[in-house]
Amino acid sequence: MNPGVLQGTSRFRLVDYSVTAHVATICLNRPERRNAMDIEMRRELGEAAQDAVADPGVRAIVLTGSGGHFCAGGDIKDMQAGERLDAAAGRLRMKGAHTGIQAFFETDKPVIAAVDGYAYGGGFGLALIADIVLATPAARFCMSFMKVGLVPDCGALYTLARSVGLHRAKAAMLSARELDAQTGMDWGFVHELVSSADLLPYAQAMAEALAGGSAAAIALTKQALNQSQVTGFAAMLEIEASAQGIAFSSDFHREAIGDFVARRPSRFVWPGVPQAASVSSS
Repeated sequence: MNPGVLQGTSRFRLVDYSVTAHVATICLNRPERRNAMDIEMRRELGEAAQDAVADPGVRAIVLTGSGGHFCAGGDIKDMQAGERLDAAAGRLRMKGAHTGIQAFFETDKPVIAAVDGYAYGGGFGLALIADIVLATPAARFCMSFMKVGLVPDCGALYTLARSVGLHRAKAAMLSARELDAQTGMDWGFVHELVSSADLLPYAQAMAEALAGGSAAAIALTKQALNQSQVTGFAAMLEIEASAQGIAFSSDFHREAIGDFVARRPSRFVWPGVPQAASVSSS
């Protein structure tokens, strides 16, 4: 991605934050370090995530990176420059990084990750927090933690196995093997492949479509799917019934079925595949 594509209006130094058409775009902006996260960037990312979640005018979120890379993970030079941490201090450091991760995961608003170049270490974990992951053919994913003797973070211990299965998650984490974008498609954590030029516009078009959808239906679907990982079938049927009851009562539903009966255009229209790119979907 061209680092000049997104012109943020943010109050942050290392994260660009902008809102257009009810879509918040959060762009990691430390291209000289391939958007590797130091303590300040983690803090700013957490604040940007909280801003997007709290803003009633934001209905969808796009997460991306500048300079042709998504995020190269934690900044190794920053770790080297700091003092050696004992276990308690290391735990507190990571707890401080959880703000953004939890905000993205727990929000009722849809989150789309647009990944070009490196999504290594915590950057891979950050991408997996999203509801939909778009990637370019140049995207590379790696649970690189074993190379520096660390444990996967940014939620990856929770999200990766649920995305690809337990044994693939173990293999990816224990081997620190690099996975290309096509493997991401084959394993199921990448939704579509698009060209670098189309990546951000397509992600934002998707987000705008979701922003125009039923906020209640989207929120209820996300909540139910998150619960499905730890809930039995009978309990899920109860959740389904309760959620559908709420959705049935929404203004969006009544207006949408009115449009259908009257043969008016649907209010919810998914964007077309970029014509200039070779696009695949899972």
